[in-house]
Amino acid sequence: MTTNADSAKPTRRRAPAGAAVLREDVTEAIQAAVFEELAAVGYARMSIEGIARRAGVGKTAVYRRWRSKLHLVLDLVSAIAVQGLPAPDTGSLEEDLLLLYRVTSRALKHPVAGQIIPDLQAEAARNPEIAEAMQKALREGQHGVASGIVQAAVARGELRDGLDEDLALDLISGPLYWRAVVVRTPELPKGHLQRLSAATAAALKAL
Repeated sequence: MTTNADSAKPTRRRAPAGAAVLREDVTEAIQAAVFEELAAVGYARMSIEGIARRAGVGKTAVYRRWRSKLHLVLDLVSAIAVQGLPAPDTGSLEEDLLLLYRVTSRALKHPVAGQIIPDLQAEAARNPEIAEAMQKALREGQHGVASGIVQAAVARGELRDGLDEDLALDLISGPLYWRAVVVRTPELPKGHLQRLSAATAAALKAL
């Protein structure tokens, strides 16, 4: 029996559908599907339908998280570069560089990365938003870690205070990306990363 007291109690309002918590496993499945779809068909031919099909979800699940494939790719490109990179702290400039090069080299050799990066670079030449996202990702990722290596080396007295940091970051990041992304050397020569680390450390000390 319903009483006046019962009717006076505040009723619990249902949260609108759009406010529902987004399932993390679905988000991760979509993100994985984006990279697979990019590698398979490229950005230009990639579609929300293809991503949803590959992720095993409906298109609505994708659109609840991102407005378009552009926003989806921009979000992932901005986030991926700052994940998985170490913040080396070996106590040695050369060893810090070697650790960074080893991790970066493994990531760049991944077949999916090898297909996606050149495609996004081509799109960046045509799409200012993608170009800006890639530049931001590089600044926050690779350059952010490289900057930390330089600052730590300065604090230890291995590099002089006041050196040209932009040039230092170019020296650190340029050679490996040239080999892996531009020239696309399938396999680096044995001992290449050790020699690169030693040469880069020597170049930085000469700045």
